[in-house]
Order: sequence, then structure tokens, then C-alpha cells
Amino acid sequence: MHRAIWVSIPSAILAIDQRLTSGRLTSGLGRFGTYVMYGRHPTVLIFFLLLLSVGEYMYLPGVWPRLSVLHKFFGGVSVVLPYLFLYLAAHGDPGVVDPASHARYMSHYPYDFALFHPGQTCRTCLLLKPPRSKHCAVCKRCVHKMDHHCVFINNCVGYGNQHWFVLLLLSTAALTLYGGVLGLGAVAAAARTQNPGFALWKPAGWSWREYLVLLTFGIQDDVGVGSVTLLALMTSPLVWGLLAYHVYLIYGGTTTNESMKWQDWQLEMDDGCAFRRALPADRPRDPQREAPWTRWPVDAAQILIRTEDGTPPASSAGPGVGEWERVWHLRDVENLYDLGFWDNLVDVFVPNYPFRQAAEAANADLERGKRRAKKASKAPRASSLLAAAT
Repeated sequence: MHRAIWVSIPSAILAIDQRLTSGRLTSGLGRFGTYVMYGRHPTVLIFFLLLLSVGEYMYLPGVWPRLSVLHKFFGGVSVVLPYLFLYLAAHGDPGVVDPASHARYMSHYPYDFALFHPGQTCRTCLLLKPPRSKHCAVCKRCVHKMDHHCVFINNCVGYGNQHWFVLLLLSTAALTLYGGVLGLGAVAAAARTQNPGFALWKPAGWSWREYLVLLTFGIQDDVGVGSVTLLALMTSPLVWGLLAYHVYLIYGGTTTNESMKWQDWQLEMDDGCAFRRALPADRPRDPQREAPWTRWPVDAAQILIRTEDGTPPASSAGPGVGEWERVWHLRDVENLYDLGFWDNLVDVFVPNYPFRQAAEAANADLERGKRRAKKASKAPRASSLLAAAT
């Protein structure tokens, strides 16, 4: 049976196609499958829009007349906001790195000499990679501060639209929770028409059979309200969990892409192949490889490299001063892009915020006032969460 399914039948189909179409049908289906799985197309985005709109079409006629004026106001706002933020996240520029934006993005962040090193060129875009950028294989372009490619918005999540994406998650999470709670009230009200003593929490003295019969009646009294309420209550924890994960990434001053890179570094450290040493503050910069000035208030104070066999690099290898020190834990490595939760939020929600000028205007010590080296890095914990999720 196994041989028939995986060998004989496919071979027969290929032979028939070769005879009838010279192999064009199977090759076309293969290209279509590759496009569906790995191409940029709006299929999931359309499905998400249909899920929202059809669910609201089934839900609102049965619930809206029962709502107070206050609930109608908040309900209307909660319905509109996901569409607004979905449009802004999907239609907005995620931070595409092209010749027009390259110089600006090069001056946003310094290279941390751990995840991002100067002098690396994208082999597809043929541009010097700005710090925190990544080439998206789906969109076929480099994106600044790349987090991930999201099929629900048919776009990358990056520096230019990360705030809209977080607000989309927040508004969708609030909509599903709010709609689920209001729907439960409608279900309970319908059940009370059969027994005024019904409550969503099973009343004492009631049998499970009596309770479930009335609950089922409440759900079936208006199938649209009942089914959408159940769907909202089941999906709400997923959306809230995704929102909490992205808030934690902001708290840690990292992204999904960078968390995966930190995870790779932990594997190198487990093998004893990661080393670090100090970078002098007055090190010379090659203007052909990195920006001479950035808006970020701190610069890299260390370099992290790996070796194949676990032996320390030569003293002359790479930039930096002093002896190479073996690193075993990510908590011993500074995350340059973590300025603290508040400043990390500002970086997400206030594009192009001039951190360095703000610190200089306040006469702050840039190295001591913003650097978080004394605290354990939060990026490793984000990568641990990612490893647990995958």
C-alpha cells in the first residue's frame, strides 16, 4: 500500500501527464504549490477579512438591539479599529531598504558586533545591510528592523509598520474578548427565558444535564450569535498570547528575527565556541561600511564571534582590544538595542525619535544613563520563549 501511494500512483500520473501535455500540467501544479506555500499572495489576508466581516454579519443583528448606548459606542469602536489597523499594517511600508532609504536606515541603529556586523552586503538587493535589517525571501526585499513576514497582513512586520501591527493585535484581542463577553450575556438571557434561575456558572444543586440543555438552548436560540460567541472565546486567548509575546519582545528590545539569532548564539555557547572582547569607544569607523553617527544613544562596547573548533581566536582577529573571553551564557552578553521598556516603546511608536539628541539636551551620560549592561539581557529570555513555542 505504501509503495502504491508514494511510488506507483505518482509515477503513473507523471507518465500520463508526460504523454498528454509533455509534463506541463505537473510542472504547473508544482509552481502553483510553491507559490501558495512560499509566495506573497493575499489568500490568508482575505480569509482574515472574511472571518471578521462574516462573523460580525452573523453576530451584530442579534446582539446590537439589546445593547445600551455605552456598549453600542464601545462596540462600534471595537469593530472599526481592527479594519483600520489591518489596512495600515498591510498597506504601509514596513521599512523597505532601497537606495532612497538606505542612508537614513544606516543611521538609525549602530552595529552591535554580535548579531549584526558592518560590511555585510545583501546578495539579492546588492546593498550594504543596515543594522537590524533582513532580506525577506517572500517579499524579495530587505526590511529594516525585520521582525517576521506575516501572512495575515500579506506584508513584512518591520520598522515602518510594527506599531500598526501591535495595535492590530491589541484591537483584535479586545474585539474577540468584548464580543465573547457580550455574546455570553445574550446566550444567558436566551436560556433564562426557559428557566429564570439559569446562570453561566452552573448553579448549585443543578445537574450537569439540566445545565447543558439550557446552555445549548441559549446557543441555538440565535445560531449566529451563539456560534460567533464560541469562536470569539476560543480565538481570544490565541490573539492575547500573540500580543503578549510581541509586547515582551518590545520589553526585551528585540524582534522575532533577532530572538532566533540569539537562540543560534546560545547553541554556539553550549558548544564552547563563542568568544567576546571589548570594543574601544574611540575605535575608527570606516564610512564605507558603517554610518559615522547614529540616532541611538549608545554604541557597541563588545564584539562577539564564533570559532569552528572552540579554540580562542588570535589576538589580531577582528576588531577590539584585550584577550578573548569564552562566553557560556547569553545573560553575559549585552543587548545593545534594549534601552528599557519605555524607550523601547518610544522606538516602536515614535518613528525616527532622536534618542541621542534627547539625551544630549538633557545632559545625560549616554554611556551610563542608557546602557543596560548591569542587568541581565532580556533578549535571551525572549529567545527561550521562542524555542519553547517552536
